[in-house]
Amino acid sequence: MVRHTSGLAAGLPADDDVLLDVPDERLAPALVDAGRGEYEAAAKLLAATREAGEWENRDRYVTRLAAFARSRGEWFDDWRFSAPHDPDALLVKAELEVARGWESPARAELLREVTPLITAAAEGDPGDPVPWRVALDHARGTNASHTVFEKLWTEAVRRSPHHYGCHVSALQYLSAAWYGSHRECFDFAERAAQDALPGSLVQALPVRAAFAYLTSEEGPGPAAKVPRERLDEAADLAIALSREYTADDPWPAEVRNLLTYVLVRLERWSDALEQLRLTGPYATSFPWDRISDDPLGQFLELRDGVRIEVAANRTLGGRDTGRGPLTSGSH
Repeated sequence: MVRHTSGLAAGLPADDDVLLDVPDERLAPALVDAGRGEYEAAAKLLAATREAGEWENRDRYVTRLAAFARSRGEWFDDWRFSAPHDPDALLVKAELEVARGWESPARAELLREVTPLITAAAEGDPGDPVPWRVALDHARGTNASHTVFEKLWTEAVRRSPHHYGCHVSALQYLSAAWYGSHRECFDFAERAAQDALPGSLVQALPVRAAFAYLTSEEGPGPAAKVPRERLDEAADLAIALSREYTADDPWPAEVRNLLTYVLVRLERWSDALEQLRLTGPYATSFPWDRISDDPLGQFLELRDGVRIEVAANRTLGGRDTGRGPLTSGSH
């Protein structure tokens, strides 16, 4: 097994070369400038995504910039003061305050106070779907009814029918952990994936539904049990999507990290090892931060565990089919 394990390291970067949540080549300079207290690069970047309708990039950048502003906010305060009506600054502010509200024990009450900020962000550019993703997250945190959710969802897809971030937010609302059920979550995810554009990350929604199911705190009862075949089909669809992107591509990194987690829970070790090779050095906080306070350490530990499992199967002389039993053990 030791001989096989060492050989299976081929194609995997060394532990020291793996980084967490690496920004892409456009976002990195904006974060560096923000670290110096300068907002101009961030403002220019978000303005470019808005003007070009790069909604997926815009959503990612807004989320990362808002997260940075939470820990180091001087640059953002200067931006808001210099351009109080800038639609990009308004959007970052809405995302920032929703994220802050989520961490409070008085979450619903605080989030309701954020509603005017989300409205201002949506009015900043009426064609932008990203404020509606923020609104969907906000709806989940304020215990909004299905009627309210449906109205927000309609506004979101009217602006961008295949926007990944809006779909992820809707999926979370419909999950059993919130206001839906495992079946409702899977049905939504599978319909969206079927209608998705070629290469769209929306095709990974079923594997996100599988993750929600596998990490459900209540534990699925008999009536809510999702068949193993449905979980495998979700994983297979995400594997096919992952193969459409080159190895070491940062764009699908979060999907590949998520898929790896699901494959491990399904004990599909060889498939998990393939995803780790495709992921390369791009570890992402999600999903590992849902199960560990040290997401990077969890990712690296899991890599070692997958290699050991694949090596163990090979030493037994049997061919690894990639599909093992689904256990109900710990995450």
